[in-house]
Amino acid sequence: MVSLAPAAKPPPSLRRYRAAVASRTVAAVAGGYLLAAAGAAVGAHAMAGLGMPRADAALASTLLAFIVHAVAAMWAFGCASAWRAWAGVCLPGAVLALAAWWLQRGGMA
Repeated sequence: MVSLAPAAKPPPSLRRYRAAVASRTVAAVAGGYLLAAAGAAVGAHAMAGLGMPRADAALASTLLAFIVHAVAAMWAFGCASAWRAWAGVCLPGAVLALAAWWLQRGGMA
């Protein structure tokens, strides 16, 4: 016979654990994407500035961005806390995004 009673809520420690795993997942996916995209933009500008053709610079930096995203995901799940995962992925991503914005506006013309 099937019971129609509502399922019991998980204990607070299990909810906290699930929230930490969800937070790390978002940090790995969204923060890793931010880090990889900003790194690709900065890398493309840097490689083009060193004399590499623009298309080759964009391709090379995009290929490196795949590795950066994978490493960021591993970092997010290897940290001691979810806060450290967020900080370790988003702070460098924000710095690189700011650098990419500055370079795009003609910072190293």
